[in-house]
Parts: sequence; structure tokens; C-alpha cells
Amino acid sequence: AVDTDPGVDDVLAILLALASPELEILAYIISFGNTDVHAACENIYRLYQTIGRQIASHPEDEARFPNYAPDIPPVLVLGPEGPLAGGLHSAQYFHGRDGLGNISQSHADLNVSSEDKRGSFDSNFRYTSKSAVQVTVELLDSRPERSISYIVLGPLTGLAQLLRQHPQVAQKIGRVIIMGGALDVPGNATPVAEFNVFADPYAAKQLLSPDTPEYGLPSERVLLLPLDITTIHELPFPFYIKHIDPTFESTRRPSIASEKSPLVHFSSSFFERTREVMIEYGKDVLELHDIVAVWCALENPPDAADKKVELPGMSPGWLAVKRKFDIERTGELTVGMMVVDRRNDPTAYAPGPSRVQVQSLLERHHPPLGLLESTALPAQVEIEDPSGGSQSASDSQARIRTGIPCVVKTPGPDALLRLLMKRVWGVEI
Repeated sequence: AVDTDPGVDDVLAILLALASPELEILAYIISFGNTDVHAACENIYRLYQTIGRQIASHPEDEARFPNYAPDIPPVLVLGPEGPLAGGLHSAQYFHGRDGLGNISQSHADLNVSSEDKRGSFDSNFRYTSKSAVQVTVELLDSRPERSISYIVLGPLTGLAQLLRQHPQVAQKIGRVIIMGGALDVPGNATPVAEFNVFADPYAAKQLLSPDTPEYGLPSERVLLLPLDITTIHELPFPFYIKHIDPTFESTRRPSIASEKSPLVHFSSSFFERTREVMIEYGKDVLELHDIVAVWCALENPPDAADKKVELPGMSPGWLAVKRKFDIERTGELTVGMMVVDRRNDPTAYAPGPSRVQVQSLLERHHPPLGLLESTALPAQVEIEDPSGGSQSASDSQARIRTGIPCVVKTPGPDALLRLLMKRVWGVEI
């Protein structure tokens, strides 16, 4: 199941999922986030319309998208329209009003008519008016226990609602793969908060550092991909121009459908404004945050061997360590911040062995981030309890001290770029 707020990188991530035979997409749960839930849902229609046009004009590409028209189409359902509590925030400043750089106005040929929605996509997905919670519960009940991965590419509200209403289903989920948070790097929504956590810090707190443990996630089945690991994975726009669309520039020179394939026209159209925004931030690239999460899911499926308090098993080239943090929900300047206790205080944790082990691990596996790389004391990872006794006085504190598995190593940015080029656009690098 893909819980998503389809904006620019979400749509690219879903394209990768559609082109990945390792995955079977069971549902799209559309959330508020990058834009409002209804505008986000439109982008699923735009995406499928584009692939349909691509296959119609290039029939040989049908094999490249094994999940486009599966035997059992995924369910498309509207999820939460706002956070569990607090203010409503969106990322329209980056993704545009429609979530895709305002292509609904600049490229009206990519819009989907109401008439086309009434049957043209029956072989691709099934829209339902059921609640997202009901759809998810039905999916988990219909499949073997712990066989489904739940991928979160937007705010965590929908998953938090699911566990509030049906806490027992947490034991049925195979893996929860979350793109979100920032531990040792700056945020992107604020100086200290990543957008998905900032958009609903109450949901993130409930799931990742809960005060009520039964509403939280079983940490041994979570893989969190914070900005610390996703930001280093990029699609440079000059690289895209060289290998995919030599005519691509920006909104000053809009994409022309007749000059390229439907898929390239689609991607170039929603990249136009994105490129301009990223250049304002000083980078001529698209950061592949959500794409890394889907990549993680397709290379690290649910593993029945995952046991409580252990790290999830991962494929070669991937590595996760447990990180400990809490989440700020009400601060004047720090809403959505993942707060790591870095004090040299034995009442917090024994910093000596933890610091040595974590710093050594990060230096070996975490590529440098230049001037923005943090030199602060990293959060403690799980180490053996010297006393051999219980580390907690309550389930809640045990969960906090045990930590959440966070991905600190992937097969590398170049490996993802090659995979993305080959699967989405059919270009070998």
C-alpha cells in the first residue's frame, strides 16, 4: 500500500513502483500534504493517463510497466484532509497548487476530463468511496499476515488514524517504510523539521515515539528514511537534459508534446517549475526523497524473520541503525523537529561507547554532506545492555530507548539514478 500526497517526487516514485516487477501495488491512499487531497488525487489520473498514452504510441514500452494494468487493480482511496491536530500546512510553495508545478494551467493537455475518469481507468485502479482506514484493514485481512509493506511518502496521518481505530492491525503489517524526518541535518520545511513530520507532528509522535505504545508502530518492522539519507540522492537536471530531454529548460520554454514521447513530455512538464525553485535554493537538481523510499521497499520486502527489538533484515548494500529521538509538536519555532538527546549526561544514556560506535558507523557508511554535515553528537544506537537486565520501566520508555531503525546506507546515488533511468524512461546509463 502506498500512502502518498502526490507531488513531484511522489509521482516519480510511483512511476518507479509501476515499473518494478518486485512490487505489487495494492492501494493508493491519497493524503493531504504537498497539496490538498483532491488535487493530489488528480495526479494519479494524470500519471496513469500518461503511461496509457506512452504505451499507445510506443507499444514496446508496455513490458516496462508491469504494474500499469495488473490482474487485480489497486484501490484508489482518499485519505486524511488534514492533521490529527494543529494547523494545516501544505508544500504548494514547492509543488504548486496542483502538486505538479501548476501543470494544470501550463499544460492543459495533461489534465484528465471527467468523462475519461468514468471508466477509462478500470483496468488500472479502482476508485472507492470507502474510508482509507476501512480499505487498509480489508487489505491486511485479505493477505497473509506480515506480507504487506506500507509505504508512507507523505504525512503519517492516515497510518496514525489506522492504529488509533484498529491497533491490533499493527501486527499484520510486514514492513512500514517511511520517508520523513531529519536527525543530524537541517529540515526542509523549517530549519529543523522535514515536511512530512512538520505537516502532522502529532501523527509522527504517535507512531515513532508514542506516549501510548499500543498506538505506535512495532519498531522492528519500521524503516525510516530521513533527509539525512535521502537528500544525497539526486537527479541533476543537466543529466536529465543530456539523457532524456535535450529540449528541457524551465517554464520559460514549456515542453511541447509533439516533440517528444508522452512520458518525457509529462516528466519535463512537471519538472519545469521544480527546476526554477531548486535553482533558487542553489541546486540544479531534483532531490529524490520519495524515490529512495520506494527503492528501499522494492529491495527490502517484508521478512518473517524480523523479531521484536531487532533491526529489520536488509538486502546487501543497505544498512539501518536504531536512532533515538522524540518529536516536538507545539514549539514556537520547532514544530516537527526530531529532538535527539545529545547531552553528556549519564541519566540520558552512557555516551562513551554509544558515541564511538555511532560515529565510526556514520563515517564508514554515510557520505559527507559538505558544509551542512553535522558534527554534533549523534543519537545513540542500540547497544548491548551491560547489566543484562531490562532497560525500561514501561513499554513507552522501552520503545523510546530501543529506537527506530533508520536507513544510513543505500547502494548509492549512482545506483538509484541508473535504476530510475532504465525503469522509468527506458534509458541505459
